[in-house]
Amino acid sequence: MDYRKFGRVDWKVSALGFGTMRLPVKSADWGDIDEPEAIKMLRYAIDHGVNYIDSAYGYHAGNADVVIGKALQDGYAQKVKVATKLPCPDITSASDFDRCLNEQLKKLHTEKIDFYLLHHLNKANWTKVRGLGVLEWADKKIKDGYIGYFGFSFHDSFELLQEIINAYDNWTICQIQYNYMDEDFQAGTKGLEYAYQKGLAVVVMEPIRGGRLSNPPEKVAKVWAEAPFKRSPQEWALRWVWNHPEVAVTLSGMSKMQHVVENVAAAAHSQPRNLTSNELKIIERARDAYMASGPVSCTSCRYCMPCPNGVDIPRIFSMYNEAVIFNAPEKPRKAYCTPRNFNPEQRADKCIKCGDCLEKCPQKLPVTEMLEKAHEYLTAKT
Repeated sequence: MDYRKFGRVDWKVSALGFGTMRLPVKSADWGDIDEPEAIKMLRYAIDHGVNYIDSAYGYHAGNADVVIGKALQDGYAQKVKVATKLPCPDITSASDFDRCLNEQLKKLHTEKIDFYLLHHLNKANWTKVRGLGVLEWADKKIKDGYIGYFGFSFHDSFELLQEIINAYDNWTICQIQYNYMDEDFQAGTKGLEYAYQKGLAVVVMEPIRGGRLSNPPEKVAKVWAEAPFKRSPQEWALRWVWNHPEVAVTLSGMSKMQHVVENVAAAAHSQPRNLTSNELKIIERARDAYMASGPVSCTSCRYCMPCPNGVDIPRIFSMYNEAVIFNAPEKPRKAYCTPRNFNPEQRADKCIKCGDCLEKCPQKLPVTEMLEKAHEYLTAKT
């Protein structure tokens, strides 16, 4: 196991962290964790060098923290640090800060949480919790010894990331989504580098895109099969993230013991700048093959924008491709049809077929025709 500097904290973190959003369950009920198996997996990871466990208030209907608390009995608590999170989307008043923290302290069987993060920061959640005084509250909890260090997990634009980082001097951790398909998504590479330069420990979530990169379509599978380096798709994905020296720890949400064993083994090769130029080219080919597997060969160059009628063409095509490439339409469809996630005035049905985008598109795509197909697909019942 490789260990890395954790921002300004005087502590070395394992390159692989255990994310607990996808623990094994016994039924269709997400909260019904298979506790013996989950504890076995967590302890195996710790025994093999993992020293960072990531959780959140809402994971597995609140039961992830409970299982972690049990797994860290018998001396295991002294071998790791735990990060868990305040559920910002569910906060309605400042009194919720203490209520949630106190519940988590009890579940984890601890008097102090090592790393406490604001969960799911986007513009709306950041504005809300900041207005309720969460930063001042965190300062007091750190001073009183209930929190070791404070941070946030992020789901929005690079510009908002900058704003959040610059708003508070005591951030320690910035958690972002990052993988070889998402270099320009949300915080992206610019956010990774910015947070690192500001001295924050950058924690990467979704390095395998929720497992989607482990089950590639035929065109991508062919790239991996032809590579002279025989690795699983998930190991390629993990190694790509580990290759970045700005990354402190890479989380993997593991739901089977096999996942733990394989990822721990892969972490033996997790040093930064460890991929050769040939290996990086192979990953680029896989990325290109993923994009070629989508229904729209849009490169997100944004030459078609702004649309005279306000349609967000690149975002719609991105959601459409995401759903089809990974055969996972549920999340993009829900996002597209939820007004707080996607402005109805920017949806594809607002296209009036003026043809402005057809003239601007360097790929000469049939944009208006594809918008119609995307809207039909994204509004279909799952």
